[in-house]
Parts: sequence; structure tokens; C-alpha cells
Amino acid sequence: MALSASCPSCGAPVVFKSASSVFAVCEYCSSTLVRHDQQLEDIGKMAALVEDRSPLQLGAEGSYKGVHFALIGRIQIKYSQGSWNEWHLLFDDMRTGWLSEAAGEYVLSFIRHVDEPLPALADLKIGKRLALASQGWTVSNIEEAECIAGQGELPFKVGAGYPVSAVDLRNERNFATLDYSETPPLLFVGEAVDFKSLKMSNLRQGMDIPTKTVAARVFRCPACGSPMQARSAEILAVGCVSCGAVVDTADENYKMLSKALSREDNKYVPRLALGSKGKLEGKAVEVIGFLVRQCRVEGIAYSWREYLLAAENGTYRWVTEYNGHWNVADVLSRPPASNRVLETESLSYNGQTFKHFQTTTVVEVIQVAGEFTWQVRRGETARVIDYVAPPLLLSRESTDKDLNWSLGVYVEPGVIAAAFGLKKGLPEPIGVFANQPNPWQDNRRGVFSQFWKMLLLAIVLQGLFLLFSSEKLLLRQEFAFAPAQGEVQSREFQLSGQARKIAVRNQTSLDNNWLSLDLLLVNKNTGQSWPVSRELSFYSGYDDGSWSEGSKSDEVVFLNIPAGTYYLAVDPEIAPEKPVQVRDQLEVATAGAGWSNFVILLVLLLACPLFAFLRHAAFETRRWMESDHPPANSSDGDD
Repeated sequence: MALSASCPSCGAPVVFKSASSVFAVCEYCSSTLVRHDQQLEDIGKMAALVEDRSPLQLGAEGSYKGVHFALIGRIQIKYSQGSWNEWHLLFDDMRTGWLSEAAGEYVLSFIRHVDEPLPALADLKIGKRLALASQGWTVSNIEEAECIAGQGELPFKVGAGYPVSAVDLRNERNFATLDYSETPPLLFVGEAVDFKSLKMSNLRQGMDIPTKTVAARVFRCPACGSPMQARSAEILAVGCVSCGAVVDTADENYKMLSKALSREDNKYVPRLALGSKGKLEGKAVEVIGFLVRQCRVEGIAYSWREYLLAAENGTYRWVTEYNGHWNVADVLSRPPASNRVLETESLSYNGQTFKHFQTTTVVEVIQVAGEFTWQVRRGETARVIDYVAPPLLLSRESTDKDLNWSLGVYVEPGVIAAAFGLKKGLPEPIGVFANQPNPWQDNRRGVFSQFWKMLLLAIVLQGLFLLFSSEKLLLRQEFAFAPAQGEVQSREFQLSGQARKIAVRNQTSLDNNWLSLDLLLVNKNTGQSWPVSRELSFYSGYDDGSWSEGSKSDEVVFLNIPAGTYYLAVDPEIAPEKPVQVRDQLEVATAGAGWSNFVILLVLLLACPLFAFLRHAAFETRRWMESDHPPANSSDGDD
């Protein structure tokens, strides 16, 4: 049951909707009120909330897993790289929960009581694995923060300067936070949620991002005097477009986070101008930040451009470009779950296998322009591990305090140009990028599909030929060839019908000997003849094992033999070094379907998939030459 009381400071009604709420801020006079049963204690004024781009407000309502909730309280928390909101929720079933809102990511969580002891803050570090609440977790963020303001109902006493020591944990499904600002620490478990899935109502008006909700702060660059601006207090760093200096907007004197570029520094021009508006995947975005990052591999510097986009519902996206290759990337709320970083192996994410591509120990920010929600500066470094499953790029980026995963998808330059209405277009890509789709992938599939169909057809046809053109025995006769024997003649045989192939076979009793046969196929009626010479040999023995070479049998085919009466004249010659009798079984038959045409057709059919395979493989070789796993048979040269 709700508790209603009057503010001791201004007399305005203060309603506690949740029985667990012990702290409230009067919405009329901002007095900080502590609940003591039916009485309220005024402990002073609450610091004013910092205006931001959040679409949420007290009284907003939504639904989570079919249960309605309302936003009844809020605290703003500041940390070294920015700030975030924690919204206190009251559900219709009287449960309370928290909706975290940070850099466009929304996480809904509930307090979880566990039997096992929670780890000490000093024992945790980025990337460490631990088990809590029957789940495996990876430490993704460790932060010493402070509360800067509060609003509405809260379950604990809080005020400006209240310390918040928090550790974020993630796995592929859920999110957890260890709150060390209490003793013993508290565990909150939940999940990242899509803003639209919450079906929020009663939101702040005019929050179709990117829309400015407060007047932009305009100031001059302390390095060169050029005008600069920050559209809201949520922007914590602004890079000067003119000189490259980076300014801390959270400091009232706008101190520099990093100095201006020197004359020796390369100055990169963004291909997407700051302030450019467009639509990606049908959703409005605006380019608000531009930075250049660089790494060195074997002494060679590689630089690429990154663009921060303000998107809908207070979210942010990234667009990256290297040598004309573009990716649209999003930070993952549900990162891959693994018990260690497999830097040389594959990992599975969302049912897809990603191959490790490259590990870069030091990735450095070398240029900053525009607005950012964290205190970015030149010289800032991170460690990046990339995994690919074209057209997807899965990246793990870590520092001493943060661990983030992002998922990028490769897009053609024309898509980016159309999204932002660039009339001049964008430069064509150079080389092959890590997650660039192989242009021969679909072609190879199509070619192989057609190959298997054609091969099946060829096999069927060959089978039909073999079935309907089976051979017919025309003659079988035994001969015994003696040394120095003259020519012998076979019995006659008939060949009817159209011109055909006939096969002549000899099966001999050769044993470590050879036999030469001069064969003459003769048409008895016309005298036309077809000569051919054959030599058979067969040798065998035993020398550290049995061996043999040659063959005792032979076959010769006569083509296009017309109908008629035929006989064979056979003139044998036996090896003089072994003048022994050789028996021979002579057979003449109409030849069945041959295999030579089938083999030739098979070779021709193989040419197409082989070509497609080689083109596909060549593209993949070029891709992996840029990775930590270059093909083993590739050379070190660039030719």
C-alpha cells in the first residue's frame, strides 16, 4: 500500500509507492527526505540532475516479460569516462528492479541473494572468469564512480558525492553487477533489453534521436580559438576540427585532454562530415564524432577512421572505414561466452563460427574531432582481437578498466554514400578486408550446383549407353603358338546391322616371356582389311617380396566396321630367348559403350568448378595474408 506524507520543507505531498522505498526527493522543492515509518526527515537539498538525452522520465511506464512497471526513482552516476542513469522500477507484482541506461544501452536487473561468498573487489580484474548465481561470468568493467544526483523514490539513502564501487559481469545471455558501495556487497542480475521491447509510454516529448534536448554549449578551443560546441552534458569530450585538440567539457574551464596536432602529425579528413545526417537500415542517425586509430605491425603503421553516430532512443552506433572498406558496428550487450580468450582459435557466437583473424596489442587514438560520450584523448590505447565470419567482424577491445565486444557488418561504399546522400560517392576499396564477403562465394556455389547436376546427367547417360549397347560375342577360338610358327587364320564370323566398333581380345599363358601379334581384320567379301600390331609381355619374381610387371592379356578396338563376313589373320612372334609354346584365347565381340567420351566430358565439366574454386581460394589467400594466420604456402613478398 502506498504511503502518503507531506514534505517537511514545502508541505507538498510525497507519495511512497513502494514499501521498500526509504528515500525520496521532493519534486517541488528538491528536498532530500528520509522515511521513518509515518514521518519524513528533511536532510537537505538534492543536487540538481544534469540534463541529458535520455527519453525516460519519472512516471514513464513499460512492460517486462508481461508485467507492467513504472519508473519511480532515478540516480545519476558519474565515472571517469562519463555518466549513466539508474532508474528505480516498481512492478505491479510489487517487485522492484533497476533499469540501467548508459550510452544507449539498457539493462534491466534485480537484486539476487546468493549463498556463496561474493569475491573481494581487489581480487577482480578485467577479463577474469568467475561463477555466481549458477552462471559463468566475465568481468567486463571495474569502476570507482560517484552519485551526482537523485530523483523520486529510492531504496537507500543517497546524495551527491555518494561513492559507487561497481563491477560489471557479462555472459552471452545475462548481465550482472556487483555493488561494493554496500557491506556486504550486493549482486544484481538481469539482462540487456531492447528499448522497443519494453513498450514504454509517457516518455519525454521530442526525443526522436538525434534531436537536441538542451541548448548546446558553445565555447572556443583553448588551443586555436576555433568555435566548438557540446550538444548536452552527456558529451564529455569534444575534438577540435581545426587543430585536433581534445577538450574536457566536464571541466568548467574546458581544459585540454590532449594537445593539438603538430605539424609533423598527419591530419585525416573525415569522409563523413561531422553533422551529416542519414539513415542506416531505415533508422535516423547523425555523425557527431570522428576519430582516427592506428596500430603498428612489424614497424608499419596502419590507420583507419571511426565515426560515432547518434541514433534513436539515445543509442549510439559506429561506422568504420579502412582503405575504402566500410563496416557498421554495434557494441554488444550480450557478448560471446568463453572460459578464456582463444587468440589463435575460433569461437562461436549466435550459432555462427568466427575464425580468429588478428590480435593487435596496442591500438592508439591519433586524432579526435567532434563529440564523444567519454573522455577520449589522443594517445589513448587499447588491445583489440578480431574474429571474422564474412560479412561479420567480431571484435574484443580491452583496457585496464573496460572490456567490450562489438559486431560489425561489411557494407559497400555505395551503401554508405546513399545513406548519407553523398553526391560524389566514396573511393573504391583497396585490397581485401578482413570480413569482406568473397565475391566468388555465391558464384562457386552456383557453379558447383550446376556441376553436380551435369555430372549426374552424364552418369545417367553413360549408364543408358552401357545398358543398351551391351557387347555381343562374335568369336571365341583357342590357339597354341609355337616358336617360328607362321601365320594362322581364325574362323569366320558375321557382323550385321550398321557400322560398329568391335573389340579383339587376347588372353595368353605368358610367363616371364613376351609375344608379338600382327593382327589383320579382313572382310571376306570385299577384301578390305584393318591391320594392327600388339605386343604382350609378363614377368614376375621374388626379391625381398613378390613382384610382377606387364600383362598376359590385351584388347584392341576397331572402329566403324561395316556389316559383313570377317576373319582374323594372326602372325605370332615368340621371344627367341625363351622359345616355348604360348597358348592364346582369342575373342571377338561387338564393343559396348566406351569410357573415353565420358572421361573427356568429365574433364570439361571439372574445369568450371575448378576455376571457381581457384578464384575463391585466391581471394581467401589475399584476405588471410593480412592476418595472424597467413597461408603456409604463401611467400613473404607482396607480388
